[in-house]
Amino acid sequence: MAPAGAVRSLETGAHRRGASFDATVPKALPGSPRGWTQASGAAELVLAAGLAIPATRQAGARATALFFVAVFPANVKMAYDWRNRPTAAKTLAYARLPLQVPLILWARKAARTGQ
Repeated sequence: MAPAGAVRSLETGAHRRGASFDATVPKALPGSPRGWTQASGAAELVLAAGLAIPATRQAGARATALFFVAVFPANVKMAYDWRNRPTAAKTLAYARLPLQVPLILWARKAARTGQ
């Protein structure tokens, strides 16, 4: 499934570097930011597997759509936190925001159609 592979390849590198994502974890959450970053990376691997297997694709797509919605506040926080960084970094952080919408819509469609 090409979209799942694309999402996975983009996110895997990000979670390996992780430290910049640790800062997006709300302080109100229990545990360490690194633990939450690692847990979200693990969740992405499980979701990608769910999308790749035809028998679990619809359930995996529903879970993926919910995941994309759940991490959107972290992307907003990151864009806000990076507002004073160099233009390239700021552009990357802001570009993530509108890209969430087609990912959520794609996952919802996959949940309905299984494709």
